[in-house]
Amino acid sequence: MSTAVSPRLSETAGAIGPIVVMGVSGCGKTSVGERLASMLGCRFIEGDSRHPVANVEKMRQGIPLDDVDRWPWLDVLGTELGEDARTIISCSALKRSYRDLLRARAGRPMTFVFLQGSRTLLVSRMGAREGHYMPLSLLDSQLATLELPQGERDVVTVEIDQSLERIVSDAIARITATGFVSAKHNQ
Repeated sequence: MSTAVSPRLSETAGAIGPIVVMGVSGCGKTSVGERLASMLGCRFIEGDSRHPVANVEKMRQGIPLDDVDRWPWLDVLGTELGEDARTIISCSALKRSYRDLLRARAGRPMTFVFLQGSRTLLVSRMGAREGHYMPLSLLDSQLATLELPQGERDVVTVEIDQSLERIVSDAIARITATGFVSAKHNQ
């Protein structure tokens, strides 16, 4: 399936604007973002790599970030989204106000891919990964902070209880089904 979809999408990647792959820790933002970037011919930015050292240390110690911690980080990511439409960023974007900041700072249409899964699945995934500073103990604070993207026209939701290939395939199908791809790029 990816053979038939990839050429068309690589031609339209710039038309869909930047993409933010969002969700709580353990949902697969990095894996999905990297795969989407590869298929769409876009650059990928791991949002966590833009966190200031103080934020990383706080999370490493099991202390949840608050809005004051997140605003400067989101500002940096939003600016990067505005610089190049062919950019995919992984970012939790937990609250609508965070997504609104990313939209405003980017100053261009964008698409959010919300990766949604059960707490049980997220715990399992977080327990299996190695080398990440985000401890499992912070998952509940992220789930409590999460504002589901309801009524946000530029957000597509993909369930993560399937293989990476199916998640990416679903994300691509949902993005293209939204009509966000401009007509001139579908000719």
